[in-house]
Amino acid sequence: MIPSSNIFLVGLMGSGKTTIAKLLAKHRGLAFVDSDHEIVSRCGVSIPTIFEIEGEEGFRKREACVIDELSQRQRVVLATGGGAVLRPENRANLKGRGAVVYLRCQPRELYLRTRHDKNRPLLQTDDPLKKLQELYAARHALYMEAADIVLDSGRQSAHCLVRRLENSLDLAGVARGEKCTPSVAC
Repeated sequence: MIPSSNIFLVGLMGSGKTTIAKLLAKHRGLAFVDSDHEIVSRCGVSIPTIFEIEGEEGFRKREACVIDELSQRQRVVLATGGGAVLRPENRANLKGRGAVVYLRCQPRELYLRTRHDKNRPLLQTDDPLKKLQELYAARHALYMEAADIVLDSGRQSAHCLVRRLENSLDLAGVARGEKCTPSVAC
C-alpha cells in the first residue's frame, strides 16, 4: 500500500516519461512537473548547454536539488530525467515520497524514438544505439531498485499505457486527486 498520491516516473531517455506523466496527471487530478524542464527553466539555458559548461556532474548536482524539492510537493506526477537514479539520494527521495514507476523500454526502441533528437547530450556520439545499450546495462538495476511498479513502454499508445498504469496504481493503493476523470479504454 502506497498512501501518497505522488507518482514519480523513471526510465531511460525516450521511454515516454513526460508524455505518460502529463496524461496520468490529467487522469488522476494531480499536478504535472518534469525535472528536466524545471532545471532548464531555472537555469535559462538548455540541458546540452549545462552539460557543455558544467559537465555531467554539474548537471547531476542541479538535478538532485530539483528532485529533492519537487518530490516533497504533494499531489504531483513527476517525470524525472533518465539519469536521476544514478544518485542514491534521488532514489531514496523518490522511493520515500511516493510511488515510483519504471517505464522500461528496450534500447532499440529508444533509439528509434530519439535518433533525431539533438537535445540529448549523452546521445551526441557516433553510435547512439550502442550508447543506449550501455546506459540500459548500467541503469536497469537502479531503475528496478527504485521501482514500485514496472511498466513496459514498447509500442503501445500512450493512452493504453496510462490505462494499464492506472490499474497498477489503483491495485497498489496509490491515492487519486480530487478531480479525477476516468481513463480512456484501450
